[in-house]
Amino acid sequence: MKRFHVHIAVEHLDHSIAFYSQLFGQMPAKQQTDYAKWMLDDPRVNFAISTRGHATGLNHFGMQADTVEELAQLKMLADAASGTQILDQETATCCYANSKKHWIVDPQGLPWEHFFTMSDAQVFGEDTAAQDGACCIPLHNGSGEKAAETVACCVPKADDAGKKSCCN
Repeated sequence: MKRFHVHIAVEHLDHSIAFYSQLFGQMPAKQQTDYAKWMLDDPRVNFAISTRGHATGLNHFGMQADTVEELAQLKMLADAASGTQILDQETATCCYANSKKHWIVDPQGLPWEHFFTMSDAQVFGEDTAAQDGACCIPLHNGSGEKAAETVACCVPKADDAGKKSCCN
């Protein structure tokens, strides 16, 4: 059974953890200095927050697969929806997890991630396709055209916070 995924960029992690812990009635299932995740069962949601990447607000949506077979089904749907404009990441370390995943961008430019988590990781991100070992999230180039106009953009590491990234 798949789990809906939402990732939000926040300004103050501690304040947001306190707020969402009260809102959800539980503490995060995973917490790091720059990241927290709640694995809610009713409804089935993987809700994550971090102080990385884009301006505060929605970072991306997604679906977490429980099996590799579910991930393959999600990829077929993503392929059809995106006109085969998929960013594949067969092995990615992102959000303190080792995963197989792929990304698409919807017509409004919102990134969607489908992933299968293989194990926990000790670092936020290490993607060989990414710049500087960051987690790649595709972003729309703002032209208003279909997903073929998508450009890859990477969420910068915490130590890159003051530097210009491809997202700026």
